[in-house]
Amino acid sequence: MKPLLSGLALALSLACAPALADDAVSTEARALHERILTLDSHLDTPSFFGRDGWDILQRNDTPPTASQVDLPKMIEGGLDGGLWVIYTGQRGRTPEDDRAARDAGLVRLVEIRELLAAHPDTFELALTADDAPRIRDAGKRVVYISIENASPLSADPSLLALYHRLGVRVLGLVHTSNNDFADSASTPPEWNGLSDKGRALVAEANRLGIVLDQSHASDAVFDQLIALSKAPIILSHTGADAIHEHPRNIDDARIRTLAEHGGVILVNSLGSYLIDTGATPAYQNDLRALYERFGGRANLSEANYAEFDRLRGELDAKHGLKKATLDDYFAHILHIIEVAGPEHVGFGADWDGGGGVVGLEDVSDLPKITARLLEAGYTDAQIEAMWSGNLLRVIREAQAVAEQDVAKAR
Repeated sequence: MKPLLSGLALALSLACAPALADDAVSTEARALHERILTLDSHLDTPSFFGRDGWDILQRNDTPPTASQVDLPKMIEGGLDGGLWVIYTGQRGRTPEDDRAARDAGLVRLVEIRELLAAHPDTFELALTADDAPRIRDAGKRVVYISIENASPLSADPSLLALYHRLGVRVLGLVHTSNNDFADSASTPPEWNGLSDKGRALVAEANRLGIVLDQSHASDAVFDQLIALSKAPIILSHTGADAIHEHPRNIDDARIRTLAEHGGVILVNSLGSYLIDTGATPAYQNDLRALYERFGGRANLSEANYAEFDRLRGELDAKHGLKKATLDDYFAHILHIIEVAGPEHVGFGADWDGGGGVVGLEDVSDLPKITARLLEAGYTDAQIEAMWSGNLLRVIREAQAVAEQDVAKAR
């Protein structure tokens, strides 16, 4: 079913009309939000799992353990779970760097599994699409595991099978620098898309039933994933290039191609991907120097996070960086829905990885999204599809492809 307004009329009406007063969530919207299954496709919160003093069962609001996701915020915001990320910063690409990345990825995987073991009555690992509603109905939070940046596999790509056995169901190939598998959207091309090693990894992910995630990869990687993958792909946390031109965002033509091939784009809320924040070359130089002061982005230690965040806040204020708002976020959401259709859209706000905007500060604010979608005329079924159904469909289809391959082999 189409929304009550056409996309263009809807965009114009929302641009001219004031937002809901203080983004108040109506009783109807809150009831819908609590009733439907809600998943976010990019939770970087596992970066806190090994940090002293952080407890997922408690509200964490004070640095250095302040996080946008914890159980109290999930309950308040009606978030049932999502994709919990194994993130590995891109180091160099020497054998020593590859081994360090391998170890970092495995440590993060163990930390996620330890969380599940420590709180079996609160969190449960999801392995199939059908697991998510079952886990939610049992009163627990859903934990799918994803990989952001395949560099932990550089030393030994066959480790992907181990990750799969231990619960990984989504694989993002690259982060902000090129790696052995693929070109990043943020650096000049090296492979013109996928390397031979990357193409082999795509085939292995299809064989295992792991969903491929194009976020952070170049446009050429997108085109090649569409051509090569036997299963639909996702963009787990990406914005619209038509709203704000940025290498990390995607153009309308590719959004349509993604939809035509059954994929899903899940919309990012990281401010610099939503608007021009005024990050001048001088600011970028100062930020680069700040990272170097702490040994580089990939080597930033958890012990230094609080100090780094404080200094970066001072740097942002010094340069007068503009902050994105919930209105800016919704400009991307509504445009992408118009281009892709509500059957191919979801939400991956990059929580605890840089996401969050003024008015959508942490996951306790998530009912505001449902309220705005209702105000925009989308149906209950469309809203639930965007919150979880579309993502679960891709997980189901990726696993069906793997099962078909096994059947053929037999």
